[in-house]
Amino acid sequence: MAELRWHPLTQDWVMIASHRQARPQMPKDWCPFCPGSGKVPETYEVYEYDNDFPALSQNPPVPDDVANDFFQTAPAYGKCEVILYSPGHTITLPELPDDHVEKLVGLWQERFQALRADEKIKYVFIFENRGEAVGVTMPHPHGQIYGYSFVPKKLQLEINSAKEYRAKNGKCLFCTMLEEEKKDGRRIIFQNDDFTVFLPFFTEYPYGVYIMSNAHKQYITDFTAKESASLAVTIKHTVGMLDTLFDYKFPYMMCMHNGPVNGEDLSSDYHFHIEFFPPMRSADKIKFNASSETGAWAHCNPTCPEQTAEELRAAYQRYMDSLK
Repeated sequence: MAELRWHPLTQDWVMIASHRQARPQMPKDWCPFCPGSGKVPETYEVYEYDNDFPALSQNPPVPDDVANDFFQTAPAYGKCEVILYSPGHTITLPELPDDHVEKLVGLWQERFQALRADEKIKYVFIFENRGEAVGVTMPHPHGQIYGYSFVPKKLQLEINSAKEYRAKNGKCLFCTMLEEEKKDGRRIIFQNDDFTVFLPFFTEYPYGVYIMSNAHKQYITDFTAKESASLAVTIKHTVGMLDTLFDYKFPYMMCMHNGPVNGEDLSSDYHFHIEFFPPMRSADKIKFNASSETGAWAHCNPTCPEQTAEELRAAYQRYMDSLK
C-alpha cells in the first residue's frame, strides 16, 4: 500500500506507505552505499541513489478502495532520493574537505532543479537524519530528498506567515527576523559574508540552530558560486560545532527550507534557511517530544536560548581552534 490520505482536522496529507515495513534489516558487515556493494558505482565522490523503498513514486499505484464522500485518498505521487555524501562508510561531514562539501551542495542543487522540473511536484525537501537518537541505523553519511505533490503543513504555515507579514509590513518576514537577531546579538553563533548561524529567539530545541542566507534568496539554486561554496563551509562548521559541543557525533535532523515550486511566485516572500532539530538537551539526556509537543504542537524548551547560545559559541571556537 502506498497512497496519500487527507487529514481533515489539520488539513494536511498523510503518506501511507505500509510496504516500507518490509524493508530488510541490513547485515552488520554490509552497506549498500559502500563501493563494492553492487548498489553504487565503484568510485564516486557524492552520489544520488533512488530510494529502494520510497514512500512516494512518479508511477504510484492506484489507492486502495477505502475512500468515500468524507474520507479522501490520492496517489502517493512524488520522488524519494538518497544523497550519499562520501564513499567513506564512517567519515563525518566535518571531516570532509571543503571542496568535497561544495560538490555535495552542487548535487543538492542539481537534484532540486531536476525534481522541480516535474510540474506535479510542489515542494522539494532536502534533509538529513543523523544518529541513533533519531532512528538512524545506517552510519554511512547520507541525506535524503523528497519531492511532494503537495506543500506539507509546516511549510504551508511558514509560507502563509511570510505572505501575511509582507502584506502588512511591506518586507520579508525572514529578513526582519535575521535583522532583529543580529541587532540583539546574544543568540548569534557565527556568521560570514553570506550566511548567519543563530539560535532563534523562539527555538523549540535547546540546540536547534538555524542557518539563514544573508541575502534574500528563495531557493538553494539561486546562490552564486561564491555563496554555494560559503554554504558548504557554513554547514560543515555548524555540524563540526555540534560535534564539539559534547565531544561526540551529535545526532540531529537537518531540514532545508526552500520556497515551494510549480505554484504561485513567492520570490519576494520566502527566504532560504536550514533548521536543525537536535534531540539532545544535555550531553546525556534526550529532549523527548511528549504529549504537549506531539498532541498539541505546544513546544517547551527546557533551556534558556541566550545561555545555550553561549555554549554553542564556545563549542564553535573550540572547533575552529582544532582546525588550526
